Amino acid sequence: MKFFIALLFSFCSIVLVQAQEKKEIVTETYRVEGNCEHCKKRIEDASYIRGVKHAEWNKDTKQLTVVYKTTKTNADAILKSIANSGHDNEKYKADDKVYEKLPECCLYRLKDKH
Repeated sequence: MKFFIALLFSFCSIVLVQAQEKKEIVTETYRVEGNCEHCKKRIEDASYIRGVKHAEWNKDTKQLTVVYKTTKTNADAILKSIANSGHDNEKYKADDKVYEKLPECCLYRLKDKH
């Protein structure tokens, strides 16, 4: 009987840990400005900070989908990193000096003026 109680306790502990781990990993989508494949690489590279498991930016929809561990990072840190790479997003605007250093094909703000 004690064996079965210990086995049941072990099983419940494993299930609880797995449930907690699932809550720690989230998938979110953010709008990030950019134009081309160079932007895609820069945005995705900037997204991969500690705790990020996956990042994929769609140049047509301007949507970044990111999967990350909430115990290691958060949306603010990810979006700040992207802004620091020169790309405006729904929460942070890239510094003008950083933006102006982007290749000409990546200057997405120019498209807004036309």
